[in-house]
Amino acid sequence: MNKLKYLTLLLLLSVVACVRAQADPAAGDVGEVIVLNKADFLTKVFNYEKNPSKWTYEGDKPCIIDFYADWCGPCRRVAPVLQDLAKRYKDEIVIYKINVDKERELAGTFGVSSIPTIVFVPMKGEPQVSMGAMPEESFVKMIEEVLLEKKK
Repeated sequence: MNKLKYLTLLLLLSVVACVRAQADPAAGDVGEVIVLNKADFLTKVFNYEKNPSKWTYEGDKPCIIDFYADWCGPCRRVAPVLQDLAKRYKDEIVIYKINVDKERELAGTFGVSSIPTIVFVPMKGEPQVSMGAMPEESFVKMIEEVLLEKKK
């Protein structure tokens, strides 16, 4: 009976840890894809309410923003690629994702009409937009271009 109680407790603690990690991915380790809501977007990426006519990036390193939906097949195929890239480039770039069903205002503000829509945001200059699922090699190429721009 003690083994059963021990295993139950261990399972319960594991579930609690997983739920906590999913509830606030921004609190997790660097190298994770971070889900953004409007408030986070305004402080971490671009405060379009304060500065609607001029793009001003708020971050301290380049980022990728994935506009996606849970029901979207191509979005689900891109998700693990972005997760791998977030780990690989954890010290050089941040990867965010925005659920268009939950953050309709953000999707509308940025004219997202198809998903996935991927936005590559360099430290300086304008963001670059790509629509549709891309292979990992295309992501790497764009990241390297953004990172090279950062190092200039």
